[in-house]
Amino acid sequence: MKTDKSSRGAKLETDIVIIGGGGGGLAAAVAAAEKGARVIVLEKRHTLGGNSVFAEGLFAAESPVQQRSNIDARRDKLFRQAMDFAHWKLDPKIIRAFIDKSGDTIRWFEEKGLNFFMPALYFNQVPLVWHCLKKGGATVVKQLTRDCEDLGVRIVRDAAVKKILVNEKGEIRGVTAQSKAEEFQASCKAVVIATGGFGGNKELLKKYCPTYTENDYNAGLPHTGDGLTMAMDVGAATEGLGLLHLGGPRSFGPIHVTAVAQEFNTIWVNKKGERFTDETITDGRGNTVHRQPDKVSYSIFDEKIKQGIITEGLIKGVGAIYVPQRTKLPHLDKLLRDEAEQGRAIISDSWGKIAAWIGVDTQTLTSNIREYNSFCSQGYDEHFNKDRRYLSALQTPPYYAVRCHSAFLGTIGGIKINYRMEVLNHEDTPIPGLYGVGADTGGWEWDTYNILLSGSTFGFAINSGRIAGENAVHYASIKRKN
Repeated sequence: MKTDKSSRGAKLETDIVIIGGGGGGLAAAVAAAEKGARVIVLEKRHTLGGNSVFAEGLFAAESPVQQRSNIDARRDKLFRQAMDFAHWKLDPKIIRAFIDKSGDTIRWFEEKGLNFFMPALYFNQVPLVWHCLKKGGATVVKQLTRDCEDLGVRIVRDAAVKKILVNEKGEIRGVTAQSKAEEFQASCKAVVIATGGFGGNKELLKKYCPTYTENDYNAGLPHTGDGLTMAMDVGAATEGLGLLHLGGPRSFGPIHVTAVAQEFNTIWVNKKGERFTDETITDGRGNTVHRQPDKVSYSIFDEKIKQGIITEGLIKGVGAIYVPQRTKLPHLDKLLRDEAEQGRAIISDSWGKIAAWIGVDTQTLTSNIREYNSFCSQGYDEHFNKDRRYLSALQTPPYYAVRCHSAFLGTIGGIKINYRMEVLNHEDTPIPGLYGVGADTGGWEWDTYNILLSGSTFGFAINSGRIAGENAVHYASIKRKN
C-alpha cells in the first residue's frame, strides 16, 4: 500500500476509486483488491476509520460464531423481523442482500484473525446477533487498513473529492480531488461513495431533517455530505433523507455520567418538571428525549441509588465495551461533584433547589416525584407500566439531577441504491459504475433504529462495502474488455 499525504502527481489512474476511508470504504477497497482490482482510497481526513472506530460490533446472521454456539439466528426469520419492524418501508432486496452477506462477513474476518464475542445488547435478547470485538470497530479498521497494505491498495489521505466525472454516456470516468498540495484527477472505471452521511453539515440537516434543531448534538464525526451532493450532481435519486441515528439521553459530561443518567432505576423529567417515559425502554430511547421541549431531559436519583451503583455496579451500562453492565463506579462521587461544579448537574437535599435549577416551580417537580414514589410503593407504574423491578422511590437525600440532551450519532439515508449497491438515477436505473454504501445510502433503515438487528448500522457499512466492492470489480472488468 502507498499511503500518501499528497497526491504526488496531477493525474492518477486505477480501476476503482473509493471516496471515504471509513469502515464501508475500507471494506469495499479490500473486497475489490482481493479480486484483483487496482484500487485507490481518497480520504478527506488524515485519520482513517470514520465513525466506524466508535462502533462496538456488527450484526450478522448464521455466522460461524453463532453456529459454534448453537445460536439459532436464521436469515429468513431476521429478514422478516427487519421488514415487519419497519412496516415494509424498506427495500426488501437490500435488506435481504445485507442479511445474507452478514454471516459470511464474520467468516471473512475470522479468517483474518479477528475474534468475536456475542453479548446481549438488551436483557433477554434472542437471538444473539451482535458480534463484538474487545476494541470494537477500531479493530476492524486496523485489520482492513493492514489488508489494504498487503493488497497494494493506494490510500491518499487529506484528499477531498470535489467532483465525480462522467462521460457523454453518463458512465463513470473518474473524480477530481484536492489534497493539501494540489488539485488532481483520478481516472477509473467505477466509484464507490462511502463518505458517512452529513451529520456535521447544519445546512443539509436543516434542509433534509424536519425534526433537526440547533439543540440536537452530533456525537459522531462532522461529516459534511460530500458524497450525497456529488451523487446528486451526476443525477442520483434520493431515498430516506432526513433520518437521524438517535441515541440518548446523553449527559453533557463523561460517558460514565451518561451511563448513570440512563440507568433503569432513575426517573426522567423534562424542562417542565414532568416525567415523560418508561425509563427502562430499550427501543426508542432517543425518540423519547428528542420530542421533549428543547430536547432536554433531567435524570434524577437519590443517595441510595448512587450507593448501589458504587457498590453493586450499573444495571444497564452503555454498550458491551464502553461501560458494560455491572460496572462499579467507585469514583462516582467525584464525577458528580465535578459535573455540579460545571453546572451540568446538581446535588441537594432540597427539591426546591433542584426545581429552581431545572427552571420549574417546586410544586410541579415534587408532585411528579410524589406520584412516582407512590407507584414505587404499590409496585405498579400507572402511567408507563415501568418494570416493577426498577421502581426505586427517591427518599434518601441528597438527591441528584443530571442535565441530558438529545444526541445523534450521524445521519442515515440519502443516495438511492439497489441490492447491488448501485446508485440509481431518477428513472430507477443504475448510474453505470457508481456505487454507494453505509450511512450515505437509503432504503435499509427506518426512522427508528431496529434493536433486534443489533449492530446493523456498522454491519451495513461493512457488508454494503463488501457487496459494492465485489460488484464494482465485475463492472470494471467488463469495461476493460470493452
